[in-house]
Amino acid sequence: MHDIRKLNVMENIMDENDHIAEHVKEHMTAHGILVVNEMGAPGVGKTTTLKNIIERLQIAKPFVIEGDIESDLDTKDLNALGISAYQINTFGACHLDAPMIEHQVNEIEFDLENKERGILFIENIGNLVCPAEFTIGEHVLMLISTVTEGSDKPYKYPLAFEKADIILLNKVDLIPYLDFDEEFFMKGVRALNKTAPVFKVSGKTGEGVAEVAAWLEGRAAVLDINEHVHEHHGCGHEHVHEPHHEHGKEHEHCHDHHHSSR
Repeated sequence: MHDIRKLNVMENIMDENDHIAEHVKEHMTAHGILVVNEMGAPGVGKTTTLKNIIERLQIAKPFVIEGDIESDLDTKDLNALGISAYQINTFGACHLDAPMIEHQVNEIEFDLENKERGILFIENIGNLVCPAEFTIGEHVLMLISTVTEGSDKPYKYPLAFEKADIILLNKVDLIPYLDFDEEFFMKGVRALNKTAPVFKVSGKTGEGVAEVAAWLEGRAAVLDINEHVHEHHGCGHEHVHEPHHEHGKEHEHCHDHHHSSR
């Protein structure tokens, strides 16, 4: 009986998270901003990859939310480069969730010109388990893997690879020095995910990064900014949905989280 109650609680948490995530996604779509949930294990080069992608964006204006258990080192580093970056610390939680993102995006001024497009990169907490289970309002789930991790990661962490919209194989400049089986890696990827493009990239040399930036800008360009309408009034803001949505009602959410903005 206890296990059943625990399962019901988890289902309610996931349902509420998904509900808020859909609101976040609709809100950002309406403002012409592509949301990219960047996921990867510690040390795969998530922040370096973001820097390299942002440097190569031709059209879209970048924004970043950095998720960390503690510290704001990466946010300070990005701000020093002139990138609009904001910090969420989870203080122990192993993933970001939709209420955290909803709270933070309401604090950000997305100063886009008329018809200009933006990309909000959200660097999730560094692991391949918990973040894969929670949607946070993204249009694109961008998974970073590396040759230094070994070629077995799709087999050990299938959900992350299955859900990815784009996969970056990072640090490919080190392949000559490693026993990395690319064929085995790709076989594992394609057994889980037939469609996600896989880009071979290097944070050191910049290989492949321009192609990733172009792919993301292509996704931003086709956002239907007229699809959703929202009215926001701070915490407890209203979400007004078009009739084609299943619930077709107004909702109010108010969430308390620990955030710090830079």
